[in-house]
Amino acid sequence: MGQGLPDPEEFSFFMLNKVRIVLIHTSHPGNIGAAARAMKNMGLSQLYLVAPKQYPDDKAVWRAASALDLLENAIVCDSLEVATQGCHLVVGTSARDRSIPWPVMDVRQAAETIAAEPDEHKIAILFGREDRGLTNQELQQCQFHLQIPTNAEYSSLNLGAAVQVVCYELRVAALAKSQLNNAWDWGTEWDVEAATNEEIQRFFKHLEETLVELKVINPKNPRQLMTRLKRLYLRSRPDQVEINLLRGILTATQKLVQSDK
Repeated sequence: MGQGLPDPEEFSFFMLNKVRIVLIHTSHPGNIGAAARAMKNMGLSQLYLVAPKQYPDDKAVWRAASALDLLENAIVCDSLEVATQGCHLVVGTSARDRSIPWPVMDVRQAAETIAAEPDEHKIAILFGREDRGLTNQELQQCQFHLQIPTNAEYSSLNLGAAVQVVCYELRVAALAKSQLNNAWDWGTEWDVEAATNEEIQRFFKHLEETLVELKVINPKNPRQLMTRLKRLYLRSRPDQVEINLLRGILTATQKLVQSDK
């Protein structure tokens, strides 16, 4: 290995440590333990639980086996917004086709995309309820969706198994990235840090308020306008300066609208 390059195992751990596995409204505590075990198998450590139905619980401890440290350090949140705070990339797992198409990758493509993120970026991967997955509102907070290409004749996948597949692909992608000739060559560096999820969500709220004032959106019949605009802006991955510029335009627009009243 060349001088100054990190050990592949150390590098992969560094990359995987920035990924949060977020379980939303999990019904069965055993699935939380199984997810923790799957994460530890592959070197991930950040487990976030959004309003679990039954936790803590002995069933979670039993299924976690030797991953009790992940359960002990798991962060329990009241909302998805808290769980994704500070994240620059949010990925939603989904097995369903949507009425409005969203950027979607298979699990391997998604893992490679995550591995290519700048090392300072925090990433969240969302797993939904055992019976119905993520809601449309939750999926609309994601830059892209991740799908595991299961057998179409029997596509149902246990939550713990789904977490295992995703974590495995993340580890493979991280190790592959570390073995490149120059492991720290990310290409041309961007000049400004990417906007975080909460900055983007505040922009969406500001955008909707402005469009209502402009009468572009009818609050009583909003149709799918905001959903399509969210898809557009999430796909573009705006940085912090770009978000501030967009919000400045919205503020100036609101002032003009109010001055005409």
